Amino acid sequence: MKKIIYIVVVLVIIAAVGFKLMDNKEQMAANAAVAEIKSDAIPVGVTEVKTAKLDKSFTAQGNFAPIQSLTLMSETQGQVQRVLKRKGDKVKAGELLLQVESNTMAADLATAQTNAEKAKRDLERFENLAAGDAITQRQLEDARLAVKSTQGQLVAARQRLNKTRITAPISGEINEMYIEVGSYLNSGTKLYDIVNVDKLKLQVKVSESEVLLVEKGEKVKVKADAGAGQEYEGTVTAIGAQADPTLKFDVEIEVKNSADNNLRAGMYGTASFEAAEQRDALLLPRGAIVGSIQNPSVYVVKDGKAYIQKVKVGTVTQDQVEILDGVKPGEKVVQSGQINLREGIKVSVL
Repeated sequence: MKKIIYIVVVLVIIAAVGFKLMDNKEQMAANAAVAEIKSDAIPVGVTEVKTAKLDKSFTAQGNFAPIQSLTLMSETQGQVQRVLKRKGDKVKAGELLLQVESNTMAADLATAQTNAEKAKRDLERFENLAAGDAITQRQLEDARLAVKSTQGQLVAARQRLNKTRITAPISGEINEMYIEVGSYLNSGTKLYDIVNVDKLKLQVKVSESEVLLVEKGEKVKVKADAGAGQEYEGTVTAIGAQADPTLKFDVEIEVKNSADNNLRAGMYGTASFEAAEQRDALLLPRGAIVGSIQNPSVYVVKDGKAYIQKVKVGTVTQDQVEILDGVKPGEKVVQSGQINLREGIKVSVL
């Protein structure tokens, strides 16, 4: 009897679990159906591609590069005795960076000085003898050549000794160091990377229509994208004479850094070129752009559906973007709600 009761209880429990699972499944299906209905048409805000007047003023983006940078190489041989400047230190041109063992070079210099002095005394004596015809002209010429030779050896020995004191060839900041006390140097050993960011070059690219508006020596406003809105004054120092394969021209802008060198080489910056004239342009709000300005797209609404479309942008202002290619006047473009969109999804216009 107990066994039968036990079996019945188990069957009841199994039936209850099965009913619950079935109920959950139906509920999940219902929720999915509701979600599908809700997602059938995504509400979006749209704008129309329009032709309007746009200032010929334009912006261009690029990266900051140091005005000077170099990798310092050893011109001598020997063991490093002292390291006076390390990574992150600021240095001035001519400042001592490290000292290489110099005993051998000092001895060579002393020998060269002795030989030069002896040759000079010999020449003086030979000139006195030559005045009395006591020596031949050939002997006098040999004495003169000996003076020149020993003087050359003296200069070379002095240079070798000087090269054991390795100094900074430019002012800047040590970005990397490759040696330590005790390192043995050969000619050509890499020592330091030195970067001067007191001034920087912002290297940007402009279109063929924009390059005609740029003049060498022109003052432009520059901002670093990573900065807190700080503005710098730049000067156009070079304009490319030939376009690259994308029909863009290089423009180089020199920018004086702040006192605490906030700008760093490699940062991304924007230059603003001012022009008083206006022209016709296809414009869209910046909010309509999907992705970055460097790789822009928009969602175009056709027959109640949204389709992603690559576009080519021109001038970028604070709230508008010039569209050079990819859409036509009168087309409807999604301005808000893009985060929920995918290719070909239905949309309802707010």
